[in-house]
Amino acid sequence: MIGHKVVPSRRGGIELVLTTMCPKMVKRGHQVTCYNRSGDKVENEYVNTVKNGTYKGVKLKKVLTINKKGLAAMTSSFSAAIRVAFGRYDIVHFHAEGPCTALWIPKLFRKRCIVTIHGLDWARDKWKSGFGSKYIKFGEKVAAKYADEIIVLSKGVQDYFKQTYGRDTILIPNGVSRPENVEADLLTKKFGLHKDDYICALSRLTEEKGIHYLIEAYQNVKTDKKLVIAGDTSDTDDYVMKLKKLAGNNPNIIFTGFVSGRTLEELYSNAYVYVLPSKLEGMPLSLLEAMSYGNCVIGSDIADVVEDKAILFKKANVEDLKEKLQMVCDDVELVEKYKREASGYICGRYNWEDVVNRTVEVYRGKKSCKEKLVENSSVASI
Repeated sequence: MIGHKVVPSRRGGIELVLTTMCPKMVKRGHQVTCYNRSGDKVENEYVNTVKNGTYKGVKLKKVLTINKKGLAAMTSSFSAAIRVAFGRYDIVHFHAEGPCTALWIPKLFRKRCIVTIHGLDWARDKWKSGFGSKYIKFGEKVAAKYADEIIVLSKGVQDYFKQTYGRDTILIPNGVSRPENVEADLLTKKFGLHKDDYICALSRLTEEKGIHYLIEAYQNVKTDKKLVIAGDTSDTDDYVMKLKKLAGNNPNIIFTGFVSGRTLEELYSNAYVYVLPSKLEGMPLSLLEAMSYGNCVIGSDIADVVEDKAILFKKANVEDLKEKLQMVCDDVELVEKYKREASGYICGRYNWEDVVNRTVEVYRGKKSCKEKLVENSSVASI
């Protein structure tokens, strides 16, 4: 696997996908190797799960990385692509558009190259101008022209590739696991939070995630519910400063920083409402996770996976978001209705076992997609 920061991790969507999927592939008899950036470390919750360079049977290798803004992804992807070109691998699986600029290297050595597009990264605010956007767009073009297969996570991205490049893609949305809800303990000790007394948003703190819309809307809602913003910067320190300035001295707006493990489980389990205010997403894993815990969700109208099981507001519309927040704060029965329906719907529709099975079918080619999977095949992916 190429294109992520580090596995195991839940630092971002790609990292969480690979941390979940790769061990499941190993259980099916496949050999899986993840090429991690050399400067990244796993979070505390995963430290004891990595032994002798492996995580649950997944081989972990570090590649040369220049750990500076704008260079880490580029250098690690090219380093990994060169190494896998000379390795004994059947499949090279690139994740995200930028890393695909190096896809031609293993292709020269006749490797079967699969790409997963997790979102249109060149459109993200932090890359929207300058070299970064052009570089990522170039990677997208390389993927469209040379990848053996392209996996996308949403119908919108699938339509984009067809309309822009005439390229057929395979739609495989992300999955989710059914969790166990837990009582607030660490959450109370660390942040003074209790069940149902806070509205929650969890994401990387980048502009396209729309947290500024949420803060602006919340500031005008009449409620005693707190607003909890969980997440950390992603080379976006200026944006984080903007968010904290918007929050001002409001003691009910709490920035937790990056959370994982038991604290994250408690955060999902005890929220009154979960909010996804993004204006750009691929397949929002945090939304799937929030619903899997039985949360009432308010999401921007780009969230096309929820149907009528969540409350939607107009993307980037602060006034509409404010009205939806006020509505749920005033109507406990409405919130309970959405909570009752969320987990069964989302866990029944999106599951990791299906994602893994369909991904392995893609590895084997279109013909084998119609054939029965042989569990102990020798597919090795990078």
